[in-house]
Amino acid sequence: GKSFQIKKLNNNLKKKGFDVHITREPGGSRTAEKIRNLIFSKNSQKFDKITDFYLMNAARNEHVKKTLLLAKKERKIVISDRFTDSTYAYQVVANKIDKKINLINQNYILGNLKPNLTIILKSNFKNIRSRIKIRKKNNKFDKLKDSFYKKAQKTFISLAKNNANYLIFDSSKNTPELEKKLLNVVLKKIN
Repeated sequence: GKSFQIKKLNNNLKKKGFDVHITREPGGSRTAEKIRNLIFSKNSQKFDKITDFYLMNAARNEHVKKTLLLAKKERKIVISDRFTDSTYAYQVVANKIDKKINLINQNYILGNLKPNLTIILKSNFKNIRSRIKIRKKNNKFDKLKDSFYKKAQKTFISLAKNNANYLIFDSSKNTPELEKKLLNVVLKKIN
């Protein structure tokens, strides 16, 4: 439901006259998309987990330098489909990449850049699986075991605890009500 809600949020913000830019990770700039293609290539299953981690960071560096910092300078609202928390959940927690190494890389790449708001959409695993099945194109993350996704979702929820800039919503049903809630929390943050 993440991509669906991002499109809805983008449309609703634009209707209200905001300058919005949608982006994603890995990817989000021409050069980062090239790295994304490598990350999701047929042979990417053979990458060592450290290689995969650094490819994600390489894509993020390109994304930050060529998209996010420019959008910030132009005072655009940026909606990013995934960011640093995804690296933490998928690579650090689930794939056991050293937390200190991740933090060093994250601080080096981001500098002072950080999200103003992080929205976590959680769903039950039956819905997640059915959404993956109907997708036209699946990637290597769509083929992982439920235990991996449960660990990742638990990590996202844990990151949100005691952090006012994180909000969790149940996206098991993509309803107009959820769409309105997301728009309202973003508008509150903007104003």
